[in-house]
Amino acid sequence: MANCESKIKKLFNKGCTDHHLLSDGDRILIALSGGKDSLMLARLLALRSRIYSPRISVEAAHVIMDNIPYETDRSYLQAFCDELGIKLHILHSRFDESTDPRKTRCFLCAWNRRKTLFNFAVENGFNKIALGHHNDDIIVTYLMNITFEGSAHTMPPILQLEHYPLQIIRPLCLVHEDDIREMAEKLGFQKQKALCPYEEVTNRKAMTDVFHHLQSLNPEARYSLSRVALGKQ
Repeated sequence: MANCESKIKKLFNKGCTDHHLLSDGDRILIALSGGKDSLMLARLLALRSRIYSPRISVEAAHVIMDNIPYETDRSYLQAFCDELGIKLHILHSRFDESTDPRKTRCFLCAWNRRKTLFNFAVENGFNKIALGHHNDDIIVTYLMNITFEGSAHTMPPILQLEHYPLQIIRPLCLVHEDDIREMAEKLGFQKQKALCPYEEVTNRKAMTDVFHHLQSLNPEARYSLSRVALGKQ
């Protein structure tokens, strides 16, 4: 476990440093879904907040969609945050799909979750929201956009929101999903109770398979794609 944990921490710290994600005085709200990625992010940021410089404070928020029969074990999330010494906020939201029939349930759910997080963060004095997207997410999003949209955009490590005085940060931007999965199993992270009943089969799964195939053709494919996706051409 030591080697895996050391690798994750090294890439986490490198991502934060290379992309200037943390600054003195940051109040960071972690979007805690309950999945392995957000749990790992909470653990790493909680540990990082104990270091003197840059001095940051972190709290977590878990959004419950009241109109979807899907939830994580809130008691587990509370115990997890208590052990890390960070405050957990439980937020509630919902959406009405009839307001925009052009959008899928997944889109409406994701957007309303984000909106709830953004509003809560602004109202409570946070200046950054940390999301648990890892290196694989960023690469797959890049591949999806160039394939289906003809765009080279992806999820940047740091993003200033246009309509909110907030920055989105992705401290796991260099961390590999396989390492997170291995570490989560070794640390005994609890999986969510049930999958979302509206979860749809999308192009993301197919493009993830494409990414894995590219890695089988070239073991260095990750690093080539990551450099381009993160703007280090």
